[in-house]
Amino acid sequence: MNRLPREITEDIEKNTLSDYACKSTDTNGRKVYENPCDIRTDFQRDRDRIIHCNAFRRLKHKTQVFLIPKSDHYRTRLTHTLEVSQIARTIARALRLNEDLTEAIALGHDLGHTPFGHDGERVLDALYPGGFKHYLQSKRVVEVIEKNGEGLNLTKEVIDGIICHTNAVAKTLEGQIVKFSDKIAYINHDIEDSIRGGVIKQEDLPEMPVRILGATKSERITTLISSIIENSSDVIKYDNETQKAHDELRAFMFEKVYFAPTTNEEKGKARIVVEYLYNYFLKTPDALPDLFKKIAEKDGIERAICDFISGMTDDFAVDYFKELCIPKSWSY
Repeated sequence: MNRLPREITEDIEKNTLSDYACKSTDTNGRKVYENPCDIRTDFQRDRDRIIHCNAFRRLKHKTQVFLIPKSDHYRTRLTHTLEVSQIARTIARALRLNEDLTEAIALGHDLGHTPFGHDGERVLDALYPGGFKHYLQSKRVVEVIEKNGEGLNLTKEVIDGIICHTNAVAKTLEGQIVKFSDKIAYINHDIEDSIRGGVIKQEDLPEMPVRILGATKSERITTLISSIIENSSDVIKYDNETQKAHDELRAFMFEKVYFAPTTNEEKGKARIVVEYLYNYFLKTPDALPDLFKKIAEKDGIERAICDFISGMTDDFAVDYFKELCIPKSWSY
């Protein structure tokens, strides 16, 4: 009797992955049970569902650091996500952890990000009575919003990794890897983009992190990945020296780039756009698309507004604002 491709993959996982890995046969399952796929494991199915969902495609037009960049070479939320996935997969493979689970978490970790990056997130967090965090919104995207309100019905391990990629500690090592990989990616690609944009210069980087981690993006990423691989077993971690260098470089980026006047000149306008749209839909709920009207009936109008606005791309939010606020020329 011929064995199913999924069964062969599951056996490969059992025979080759680390004892610390989360095998696909050990999943705690989905909220709604589904019969197994003949070809793919549960974590492979999750990865594919994320890649093919609407929210994933919209990431290409969402801000990473630089607002609506005109150059083709600045990162967007999508390219950031792909870089996180690549780093996370490298670490997972080296540690013999579940690469499919790691990839699914990495690809889904920022699905709930707002237009205009963290600035849009901060506006919604201040306006919405329940508070707004992009990692929790990513969970809503895959559970409540995608597939016209049906959700993607992902495994519990993928959802846990998505929720925990910012502050909390994931239950799986694969989820912990994504948390580390997210920081490795954004610190180092944001350095490159900031130098390209003239916000900082190479010589501005602090001496100790450069000495420990390396002078180039490639050197730093390699050092950080290598430290994780050499020092992780039942928990994902750096050695102490690398951790200190990483933390100092991250603190430098927050001071000199993320909150620097040169990168925030236009962000005040972006915040005005998000706040205006929020208040507009609060006063005009009938303007919401049908899906979000249904969400409003169940979860409240303010929750629905957050769901709608957070799903917007930068350009869509700006165009919507223009449509509402900028007068058009009169013709006859």
